[in-house]
Amino acid sequence: MENKNNKTYWPHMILGFLMIGITLGYWTVKHAVQMPVQEVNDYMMKYQQADLGINDILEKKALFDKSYTIDILDAETMLEELENTKRAKEEQVVLLHEGNNTFTYRVSKKDGSLVTDANVAFLLTRPHTRNEDIFIDNIEPSNGKYIIKDVNVPQAGRYTLQLRAKIGEAVGYSQLPAYLKP
Repeated sequence: MENKNNKTYWPHMILGFLMIGITLGYWTVKHAVQMPVQEVNDYMMKYQQADLGINDILEKKALFDKSYTIDILDAETMLEELENTKRAKEEQVVLLHEGNNTFTYRVSKKDGSLVTDANVAFLLTRPHTRNEDIFIDNIEPSNGKYIIKDVNVPQAGRYTLQLRAKIGEAVGYSQLPAYLKP
């Protein structure tokens, strides 16, 4: 005689696990689409371009660093404590002012003589977004200095000052953290 009172629950378990998997998959895709993705602009170019030509970039940078230096002049700096680190760290940052700012750079040879024929470009950017980038190309020298005038900084927060100098085949980069107090 057969016992028809025994019930099997495995079809319900399979359906339950399938529903949980579909729900978690939907939740993951929904949240991933809502997160913004920002490109990094190291070396003052898109990540893909830098990634494809990184060997060439590093060779040109080493050639530049062997003969030349890039310095920022007359910049007000302060020590800022970095947050979200395991240990307390401080870094030297350039202080920005709300509104128009002026930056003065000097490109010089290792022996101290000024370089006035460099092709210089400047970029003011925020660390995690490219929406507010200010790019200035072909900066002309004035008395051996490269002066970037009237750079408007509207919002408080962290910024990065980037400068690229091309002299022949050599290409040098300067990247300095900057901060505008609220």
